Amino acid sequence: MLAIGALSVAFSGNVMADEFPLVGGNYWEVAGIYVKDGGNYTYAKFLAGEWRKNQEFSKSKGWIKSYMILANVNPRSGEPTFYLITVFDSVVSGAEGERRNKEYEAYAKKTGEAMEAESGNRAQIREVKSDILLQELTFR
Repeated sequence: MLAIGALSVAFSGNVMADEFPLVGGNYWEVAGIYVKDGGNYTYAKFLAGEWRKNQEFSKSKGWIKSYMILANVNPRSGEPTFYLITVFDSVVSGAEGERRNKEYEAYAKKTGEAMEAESGNRAQIREVKSDILLQELTFR
């Protein structure tokens, strides 16, 4: 909504007399992952196993709408190898985020500390190059 507000200020004048022509929609979280040399198979196994299982759990709870993996077919030096995309309706509040974290920890049978350590272990094969949050805009 902040982006839409910024756009509406930028296009003030005649456009403001009418309704703004774009409406905020789904959020897309896009993580750019660079996989180090020799790590593609190991990371692909992680994505097809643990990551997919986690995403399916989140989808079954209605927390996310969809997810996907895009490969950067011709990456330039230092560019991400994969883009991990998660689509959801809205950004959750702090309290809702904590509730979901507790529910996820119970499902995964792991503490937040254990999951953080596992993420750190993946640093041997991958590096998170970027993490952006985009909002889809649709036409009114």
